[in-house]
Amino acid sequence: MERIETTILKNLIFNEDYSRKVLPFLKNEYFESYHEKVVFEEIAKFIIEYGNLPSKEAIVIESEKRTDISDEGFKDISTLVTELNEEKSDLQWLFDTTEKWCRDRAIYLALVESISIADGKTEKKKTRDAIPSILSDALAVSFDNNVGHDYLQDYEERFKFYHQKETRIQFDLDFFNKITKGGLPNKTLNIALAGTGVGKSLFMCHVASSVLLQGKNVLYITLEMAEEKIAERIDANLLNVPIQQLVELPEMMFENKVTNISKKTQGTLIIKEYPTASAHSGHFKALLSELALKKSFKPDIIFIDYLNICASSRYRANSNVNSYSYIKAIAEELRGLAVETNVPIVSATQTTRSGYGSSDVDLTDTSESFGLPATADLMFALISTEELEEQNQIMVKQLKNRYYDPTLNKRFVVGIDRAKMRLYNVEQEAQNNIMDSGQIKLNEDTVKVLTNASKNKFNDFTF
Repeated sequence: MERIETTILKNLIFNEDYSRKVLPFLKNEYFESYHEKVVFEEIAKFIIEYGNLPSKEAIVIESEKRTDISDEGFKDISTLVTELNEEKSDLQWLFDTTEKWCRDRAIYLALVESISIADGKTEKKKTRDAIPSILSDALAVSFDNNVGHDYLQDYEERFKFYHQKETRIQFDLDFFNKITKGGLPNKTLNIALAGTGVGKSLFMCHVASSVLLQGKNVLYITLEMAEEKIAERIDANLLNVPIQQLVELPEMMFENKVTNISKKTQGTLIIKEYPTASAHSGHFKALLSELALKKSFKPDIIFIDYLNICASSRYRANSNVNSYSYIKAIAEELRGLAVETNVPIVSATQTTRSGYGSSDVDLTDTSESFGLPATADLMFALISTEELEEQNQIMVKQLKNRYYDPTLNKRFVVGIDRAKMRLYNVEQEAQNNIMDSGQIKLNEDTVKVLTNASKNKFNDFTF
């Protein structure tokens, strides 16, 4: 019975459609025997250099020039090439069979490498943290059938795309829906910038709560606080109880409130805790696979609290790499995760010391890495001042926006109830003083006018 490796090699020589389709996905390490590796390398080198399929004679001649082959090895190569003869096979079967072989070989090699890493026997400077990413990459091996968008020929698809309703995760905050044109699209990375204690986690907990009530599945990953502390904040939000009073609720009342919420949504909220700086995108992929397997859970949105204290799958912890490269790598990995999982990811980052307490935070106030804004699809600052806190308000300033003109509604305010971990809409009067201010710098007078504006009383809702 002919080996699949032989079938692949002969079709690389005699079948141009097959060669151009599969060659980008083949790797020499997939071939087990040395002489098969050499033949593949010479075929690939010839096609890349000359743009044509090689003859068997050309492969033999080029192999003979190599200095890394013994006389005995050259005989094996010559024999193999001689046996490669043209045969007709179904093209789709060839594609499917080769794709499966590539994936199987990639998984096998990934397992071998993972075992070597676990045993400390690998020459590569990789830690055990790299294992989930190695296995995930192997499992993802597949042929890309999309060769690109033909502008003139594919106009019908383009027209349909323009008129189809894009899936978005909506906010329960009017101005956030305005600046995102109806909510967060899939495959995006969205970042809140704020100082310590301003409201990064509060913002994410509030949005997570509102999305759950929409019937969506929510995954909340925390690297700063315990799972129970995040759940406590979400309890305060959804149960409409000040966080300090949760402990005073009788068990029966607490159970009834949670039960009533479960009746109002078909969604699920999973909270997963990792130690600070211990987890990266590879761990998150592994978690998603486990949740899908054990709970049949696929999130509609992912929250990561927060970006700066994630690890990177590219760099070892405490490695000699500057903060710009490290944080940018984390951001790129998280955005890659958003694309791979086809969901929006919401995270946060710290301001610099100069940005902390400022009434006009800018991109230059991004802590540790200016490369972060370059990767994010949406980035906004959460700004708090004493005057704003007196009015139970927090200011939002757009810093970068791929969904909307960031000069429109550059700044706006939302109400904040820190006791119940909630955000809410305020009256239009509070917005009129700053709406469309675009390039106008927010000064102390603007803040005073803003904070003296009336606001809606927060309409409590009871479950």
